[in-house]
Amino acid sequence: MPDAVLPAGPQPSGLYLVTPERLTGIPLLSAVDEALAAGALWLQYRDKGGDATLRRATAVALAKLCRQHGAQLLINDDLELALGIDGAGLHLGRDDGDLAAARARLGADRILGASCYGDLQRARDALAAGASYVAFGAMYASASKPQAPAIGTGVLGQARSAGLGPRVAIGGITLERAADTLSAGADALAVIGDVFDAPDIGQRVREWCALLDSLQDHPDKNTT
Repeated sequence: MPDAVLPAGPQPSGLYLVTPERLTGIPLLSAVDEALAAGALWLQYRDKGGDATLRRATAVALAKLCRQHGAQLLINDDLELALGIDGAGLHLGRDDGDLAAARARLGADRILGASCYGDLQRARDALAAGASYVAFGAMYASASKPQAPAIGTGVLGQARSAGLGPRVAIGGITLERAADTLSAGADALAVIGDVFDAPDIGQRVREWCALLDSLQDHPDKNTT
């Protein structure tokens, strides 16, 4: 049985895109528009630095794109920015704010994600505090966060057995690793470089969507 009652609202599944910090302004919006038009339905906006006014303007533009394409936007590690964007969710890392306090301010219906690295107890605590999903990683060596140790996919199966989820896997995930990572226990796969570094972003997303559709009825498909 699950350890916590999940908040209402959509739960992440399949392809979950995270924006690369190397892209800003028009190039970022163009890349995201291409990815969403090709079928991506989950987008996390990550920008750890830079000008706050520009970051808000970018988030507003991304929210407009998400509405146009029927996708869900989440803001990385910035509660105030998420609160200022209608319908946006929030994702918090270990040092980026109190989950229970964020849930209280977001209300029951907005999505709140939590980074749990390889820590099952942190996942339990996050869900108890109101997280909508828990993220584990880095699964594999990651160019986006080379300092993050690769923990492997075993934690996903442990979390599934413990009833902790939905589970988002992140870190070094590619199309070629997707099936194995889902079978290991992931519900959603957070992807940065494999999509945004592709020469044709739309085509890469279509390849992802085709693969995920083919795996949808696989006997090893995971449930929370």
